[in-house]
Amino acid sequence: MTDQALDSMVSTNRPGPAIVRNSDGEVSVTLPDIHPGYGDEHYIEHRRWIAALALYARPGDPPSHVAYSDGDRQVWQLVTAKLRDLHRSYATAAYLESLSALQLPSHRPPQLRDVSDTIEKETGFRMTAVAGSIQARTFYESLADRSFRATQYIRHHSRPEFSPEPDMIHEVVGHGPHLVNERWTQLYQLAGDAVRRLQDPRAVDLVSRVFWFGVECGLVNEGGEVKAWGASLMSSVKELTQFRNANIRPLSVADMAAQDYNSHAQQQVLFVAESQAHLEDFLGEFFTTVQDDSPYAVEA
Repeated sequence: MTDQALDSMVSTNRPGPAIVRNSDGEVSVTLPDIHPGYGDEHYIEHRRWIAALALYARPGDPPSHVAYSDGDRQVWQLVTAKLRDLHRSYATAAYLESLSALQLPSHRPPQLRDVSDTIEKETGFRMTAVAGSIQARTFYESLADRSFRATQYIRHHSRPEFSPEPDMIHEVVGHGPHLVNERWTQLYQLAGDAVRRLQDPRAVDLVSRVFWFGVECGLVNEGGEVKAWGASLMSSVKELTQFRNANIRPLSVADMAAQDYNSHAQQQVLFVAESQAHLEDFLGEFFTTVQDDSPYAVEA
């Protein structure tokens, strides 16, 4: 069995967790010193066990059952309770409707398999487990096959209001409502189709930037207010309480292409659509038409 390492899919120079399976089949998790869980051996061992479940799963297997710890359950209860209150004030109406369709439990983390089953019944999309963040092309090409690669661990208890990496709360509370909505899964699939046809890494990076600012951090004007729709915003207490303080700009592929982003930190620049339909049309047109020689891809 060869070494297997997972690389970050985000555009950032800051190191992320290193998850490795060595030639003997042993799995290790190493957290950088900037990670909230750095030095917490119990948390790291728990992460290692969850990572191993994903790494040893056979292709096509549903997500394995995870025995969440008391700490995981406490973080889930705390974060989702705060998010429920914030969603009422800051989330778009369409997001709230889709979130309710998932019927997520409030007292414990759900099993990813159960969430995936609910989504698949509604839209045909499914969630498959990964040990950690993966390369951009792998992530997007899975979307082309209507499969969303999701993590199963819970963020560290010392920093529950913001996670520097995609955790179970991000996947389920952030992306879950998108994936249970047929219109929005079409956008995810179009993003995957785009990367599958692209050869130039600069064009793939452009797709990642537009996906980040549109799907992960997208904002919508609704009833005269700026509301949040993006998955990263919807799963972060810190982001939801402060996103209106960001430099908010109109949707623009050119501006997105020129704007660096860092998933490890709170966003300083965000983009807002005139309406939910405007956001969907903007993303759909871009993902459908982007090519290797698109000007912003060539210049990126």
